[in-house]
Order: sequence, then structure tokens, then C-alpha cells
Amino acid sequence: MKKICRIDFNLLIFLVLCLMFGDISAATTGDLLPKNTVMTLFKVDEMSEMSAPPVDIRSKKKKSKTPKSKSKGKVNFESFRQYYDKAMKYYDNKAYLSAARIFEELYPLSIGTPLGDTILFLFADSYFQNRDYQMAAFHFKDYTRRYPGTEKTELAALNALKAMYYNSPDYNLDQFVTVLAIDEINLFIQQYPYSKYIDECNEILDAMRNKLAKKEMEIVKMYYDIGYYEAAQILARNFMKTYSSSKYAPEVLSILIKNNFDFARRSVESKKYFRYKDCLEAFETLQQQYPENSFLADSKKIADEAEIQIKKIDQQK
Repeated sequence: MKKICRIDFNLLIFLVLCLMFGDISAATTGDLLPKNTVMTLFKVDEMSEMSAPPVDIRSKKKKSKTPKSKSKGKVNFESFRQYYDKAMKYYDNKAYLSAARIFEELYPLSIGTPLGDTILFLFADSYFQNRDYQMAAFHFKDYTRRYPGTEKTELAALNALKAMYYNSPDYNLDQFVTVLAIDEINLFIQQYPYSKYIDECNEILDAMRNKLAKKEMEIVKMYYDIGYYEAAQILARNFMKTYSSSKYAPEVLSILIKNNFDFARRSVESKKYFRYKDCLEAFETLQQQYPENSFLADSKKIADEAEIQIKKIDQQK
């Protein structure tokens, strides 16, 4: 019995020693761990080594930055000719917007040089060719102010008013730009009375005046349609004073004839006679000043009826 206890005690000591020194012996011999556990650890380490990117010692060094040239991408005196040639290439190839952007940078550097007026003119013309008429009108007008005596001044003045003409809105919108363009045309004719562009200016002037005339005609028509006969009469007469040479003048007179006739019919008895007379007077103007127009036949019917009414009033007196 004592022998068995001694054996058990010795076994207990042995187990304790194994627990104390188990890590060392396992790391040395691997006997205390299952074989598959050892393989698993090995595989994990192997994969980690394969997946890890190689370390480049040189990558840890700071890369030296190459200093950029301050003049890169900017127009200066040194690169002026280079960018001027580039802008001219864009302009000749009809890439007007790209040309305008470069001319805009070139111009401040060209002021006071022989190229100053040329660059400003091409800058304005680039906008004109690109149909940006508002910007074109501004820069062409600026050219005439800065360079009043060059060979391109007259053409710049013409292009300025043409740009304003193209930028003029439809007749039913505000006509401030149209009125301004008419003033510019009249100023051009005064400054260059013998210009080769006079006929072109007159054509533009007629077109602009006709646009204003159409707007006024539509107002006369509107007042007549809503029954404001007296207002329509006043506006129609003012129209004939201002736009008698307009292509819309016969139509305005035909509206005035109808307006005066309807005005007379709806008037009190004491005023009918004179308002029918106004109708006949408007018809006579239409017949004498515009003998060949499409409104004459219908207007004559109204005038004949007005004359009948006048005779009836005369008989009642």
C-alpha cells in the first residue's frame, strides 16, 4: 500500500513538472501538441509570408519634387509669341471660343505694342463669329474708343452695331437694345457719310424700325380688339407720324378705319357724324398713300358704309 502511494506521489510530481516545463519541451520537440496543430500553424505562417508585399527600402525615402515652372500654362512676355501663334491657329481653324480665351490673356500684355489693336479686334471678332453678340458689341465698341484712327476702326464700328442688331429681341419683348442699335446706326452714318457700308446700314436701320413699327401696330390692334377705340385712334395717328414709311403702315390704317367706324356706331348721336368723317379721312389716306395694298378692298366697303351713315345724318338735320 505504501508502495502504491509512493508511485502515485511520484506520478503527481512528474505531472507538475510537465505542466511547468511543458511549453519549453513542446516548442523544442512538439511532442505535447497534436501533429495537425503544428501543420496548421505552419500553413498560416506560410500564407502570411506569401501575401505580404515585398518591402522596398527605397520607397521609404522621400521623393524629391520636381519644381514646376511658374510660367507653365500662363501667358507672359516670354511665351507671348507662342500663345499668339496658338490663338491665330485656333482663329484660322474657326475654333473661335478657344481663340477668344487666349486673346483675352494676350491683350493686357499687348497694350502699347503694334499688336495691341489687332489682338483686341480679333478678340472681339472671335465673339462675333461665335455668335456671342453681346460680348462682341461691347468689345468692338471698346475698340473704336481705344483705337479711333486705325484702318479697322470703321469696320469695328459697323460690327458693333451689327452685333446689337443680331442681339435685338423679338418685337413683342422690350426693345431697349433695338432703340440703342438705331442710335448707333445713325451715329455711324454721321461719322462715315461716305462709307462703303452705308447701304448695309440703311438696310439694318429699316429692319430695326420695322420691328418697332410691328410692336406699335400690335398695340393698336390690341386696343381696337378690346374696344378702347379712342386710345386705338390716338396710337394709330401717332404711328402714322413716326412710321409712315413702314411696311405695316397700310395695315395700321385699315385698323384705324375699322376702329373709327365702330367708334362712331357706339357713340352718342351728337358725335357719330364726326367719327364717321374720321373713318372716311383714314380711308382717303390709305387710298392716296398706299394705292396698291391688300387692305384696300375691305377698307372701301367700310368707308362706303360710313358715307351712307353720314348721308342719313344729313337728311335728319
